[in-house]
Amino acid sequence: MLRGRRVAFDYGDVRIGVAVSDPDSILATPLTTLLTTDKKLETKIVEILTEIEPVQIFVGKPLHMDGTSSQSSAKAAEFIGLLSSLTSIPVRSIDERLSTVSASRNLRSSGVNSKSARGVIDQAAAVEILELALEIEKRTSS
Repeated sequence: MLRGRRVAFDYGDVRIGVAVSDPDSILATPLTTLLTTDKKLETKIVEILTEIEPVQIFVGKPLHMDGTSSQSSAKAAEFIGLLSSLTSIPVRSIDERLSTVSASRNLRSSGVNSKSARGVIDQAAAVEILELALEIEKRTSS
């Protein structure tokens, strides 16, 4: 597996959770939550990518439980197109079924109220996406 940091985005209609890995791709940690309505969204994404210098970018692809594409899948695909226009770093989609549900459950069991911490949930979902992506990369590179 190529050494370097990876970034994951959990794209949503309102917020985008962002997570980053360490250079050895062992840990995935929450980074920030972006607002899709922010007029400086593209600038903020470029700033994140410039600062982190990732070798790979992942975006959660929301699918229905039966594996078919959803309306949200099309929006995530548009976001992937935006990222691809902003950078030459490879961007891959990752099946994110249940990432937000799992993140919410984990935070709730840690005592975090999901309604008051929606941005935290988006970051936690991005961590889940990144952890899955790292696991897939490790399995396919060995």
